[in-house]
Amino acid sequence: IKNKMIRPTTIPQLLEELIVEHAIAREALRLAFEQHKQFATELKGVQQHRTVAEAFTQTASGRTLVDMMALDLLVGSGGVLSHAPQRNQAAMMLIDGFEPCGATHLAVDSIFMMPQLGVLSEVHPEAAMQVFERDCLIHLGSVLAVVGNTNKPDQVAMEVELEFSSGERKQLTLKYRDIMKIPAPIGERVAFRARPTKWFDLGAGKGKELQGTLQGGVVGIILDARGRPLQMPTHKEERIQTLTRWFNAMELYPTFTTSTTVAN
Repeated sequence: IKNKMIRPTTIPQLLEELIVEHAIAREALRLAFEQHKQFATELKGVQQHRTVAEAFTQTASGRTLVDMMALDLLVGSGGVLSHAPQRNQAAMMLIDGFEPCGATHLAVDSIFMMPQLGVLSEVHPEAAMQVFERDCLIHLGSVLAVVGNTNKPDQVAMEVELEFSSGERKQLTLKYRDIMKIPAPIGERVAFRARPTKWFDLGAGKGKELQGTLQGGVVGIILDARGRPLQMPTHKEERIQTLTRWFNAMELYPTFTTSTTVAN
């Protein structure tokens, strides 16, 4: 970590170094987002345009809080996200760092060009948009995540029915703390019907069904039943086992086992 602070342009040489770097990136994203939410408060007496206000909930006191259920797109930009060896690693960093709720589309700035395109848009908006859509933005896919937690690790969190444009259907059941990745290419629009159990919410209310459409991407469709806020097991061996299961489910790194999971 100290070497990375001194020489930030160096790249990891070992798998362990890559995992540590991605772990730090998750925490950096989380802290940055927490700071952003603090900046998005205390807007007393300010009327926001509808396009911005859709992502905020305004209280009677004039304070605003970011409403994650209202956010339908997350775009990651920056070296560690843009240059992750695999796109599913970038997707997982976005999910763990921002903890999106309900249905959210994920994308990444592949060449770290969004700041420059923002300036270009003031001079030539059409050219900036073309570069943004064709060369800059990489669609990772969509995540469907439940809000809520339970003390029962074997409790079913949600049942999901997916219908692809080809007519193929998938019916899936996820338990609490499960995460699953379903292939769905860029341009694929997948209709879904999700039924959370009474402890969890997908945006329509606890235990209430949600229907909609998810967009595919280079990673695909991610079903996240790990709960919000994201809570890790407190026992060390259970935490290691849980992280290993998540890594393998998302195919983040070459499949590996730990001393706590060899028996499985």
